[in-house]
Amino acid sequence: MAPLVILDEETKATLESYGPTSPAAQGALAAVCGSIATLGFLWTYRRYWKRIPNAEAVPASLIARRGWVKGIVTSVGDGDNFRLYHTPGFFWRWPIKLRQVPQTAKGENHPRDLYQLQGQTIHIRMAGVDAPEAAHFGKPGQPYAREALDWLRSKAHGKRVWCQLVRRDQYQRIVGVPYLAPKILPSLLFKGKNISLMMVTAGWGITYAQAGGEYGSEGKGKYLELEKQARAARRGMWAGGKKLESPAEYKKRVAGDNPAPAPAARSAAAPARGFFFRLFSSRKS
Repeated sequence: MAPLVILDEETKATLESYGPTSPAAQGALAAVCGSIATLGFLWTYRRYWKRIPNAEAVPASLIARRGWVKGIVTSVGDGDNFRLYHTPGFFWRWPIKLRQVPQTAKGENHPRDLYQLQGQTIHIRMAGVDAPEAAHFGKPGQPYAREALDWLRSKAHGKRVWCQLVRRDQYQRIVGVPYLAPKILPSLLFKGKNISLMMVTAGWGITYAQAGGEYGSEGKGKYLELEKQARAARRGMWAGGKKLESPAEYKKRVAGDNPAPAPAARSAAAPARGFFFRLFSSRKS
């Protein structure tokens, strides 16, 4: 048991002088501390816990600092892009699962998928890779477009993915470097497999070679090296050993096949008519 310490009146007065003793001062101090705690909670919530519903809502500051988001891939619409349902913070997984991704209709291409989650997901364009173009707007797709799409669905659909955001493209999608969440190690400390590099390695995509390409920490050289290996091993779309038209070349060619219609020539102006012509031409025959 600690010894009892008896303070004299002078010592008590000195100690009391270091802190507020009146109820008003104590109330003011409590209000200040409460305000600081509230502001701290709101800042933490907005930065780490608030869900980003779609690509339009992604803060420019998050892209500028190349921040990360994690979520579940809810649909894969093309060979090199997908939709991510953002799952920030905790409590999205068992044993403490208080938040959940909305359930959609069965089938990845069911109209209800797009209807229910299109406004609730971030449209991600995978950085560093270019996959064969699928059919769009009545134009035929490239060879192996379906196979590339099926490959990406098998690897990413329904999976937990981390994305490093790098920029916003001309279609208002978010260009990001996607990584599968590691199965055992904590995602906050360890990165999983880069899905873009996996696709190039499997032979279902090529290195993105157009202006403004982004390749993450691995760099463009890593993509080119893996693409060269896939070609040599004849994996994926390189199985035939032939040179293939790149997605960029395909889009340029298809755009050239449908040039914009020339403006219609103006019809010659009708010659001026005099008063008597207008007078007699208005009579019925």
